[in-house]
Amino acid sequence: MFGRMLVACVALWAMTVTAAEPLRRYQAREPHMGVDVTLTLYAPSEAVANDATQAAFRRIAELNKVFSDYDPESEAMRLCAARPVGQTVPVSEDLFVVLTAARKWSEKTDGAFDVTVGPLVDLWRRSRRSKKLPTTAALQEAQQSVGYRHVRLLTDPPRIVLDRENMKLDFGAIAKGYAAEEAVKAMAKLGVKQTLVAIAGDIAAGDAPPDAPGWKIGIAPLNADGEEPSHYLKLVNASVSTSGDSYQYVEIGGVRYAHIVDPRTGLGLTHRRSVTVVSRSGATSDALDTAASILGEVEGRKLIDDEADAAGLLVFQDGETRKVVMTKRFAEWVWK
Repeated sequence: MFGRMLVACVALWAMTVTAAEPLRRYQAREPHMGVDVTLTLYAPSEAVANDATQAAFRRIAELNKVFSDYDPESEAMRLCAARPVGQTVPVSEDLFVVLTAARKWSEKTDGAFDVTVGPLVDLWRRSRRSKKLPTTAALQEAQQSVGYRHVRLLTDPPRIVLDRENMKLDFGAIAKGYAAEEAVKAMAKLGVKQTLVAIAGDIAAGDAPPDAPGWKIGIAPLNADGEEPSHYLKLVNASVSTSGDSYQYVEIGGVRYAHIVDPRTGLGLTHRRSVTVVSRSGATSDALDTAASILGEVEGRKLIDDEADAAGLLVFQDGETRKVVMTKRFAEWVWK
């Protein structure tokens, strides 16, 4: 789900240099995980900045080789292609950690969030290209392979069991948030802690810039063209993700279908919506924005409110009617 966007607004102020090695602002950009990844960081020298950015990009590339659903050689795709129904399969620590987090949100949402949604996602990708709805038979067949309860997680060492034929894991709603946070950690290990990592609509921040109380992040509006951010967040050692349909959708028979698929029905969402979630965990913010989009206003808000360190802004539009919903902790994150 690569169409989600947040606007990273990094304000620069004049700096008074008092340290022996004044920090300077650096920025680097590379394509990873199907999108442009932007790193913004403060370091005492270009050499230190280069080492940090290389470590961050290397970590993101490693995770893409685990989670990509486009690369047939990724760990997730090799696992599914092997069709090991009922077999115990060893998996990497990263895959197991993210599957464990995904299982938590699947259970909390009764399957509205589900990384086994891959067969349905594939159908809707074809529909966006062909401008034709999936057939009822195709949807029913795909749903036979969908369901988080058909994935068993075993520990010591990490292993999984897939209990259905033709299962396909899709980490598009959780992996980029996890990767952004891991990139922040990779730079922190080298002593570079004032960092911001943006993987499309998934952003993770380290410590605040040297001359500001935090990183100023603008929330992307419901309509990407012609609207300014409605709110700005102050991000310090936290993550934020936005899920919406501004970029990836298809109109068929006068109905707009989003790229976000409800695993329970097999259908793309049909009402305009944009959900932004901020949390201390990148995987959490990434998963919750998609889950809340699917659950809708009431259940989505409750899901976010029930997570102690999460907050969200939910925007729903039906025809000309737009409703904006803030969760109970959202004001704590707003830039003042």
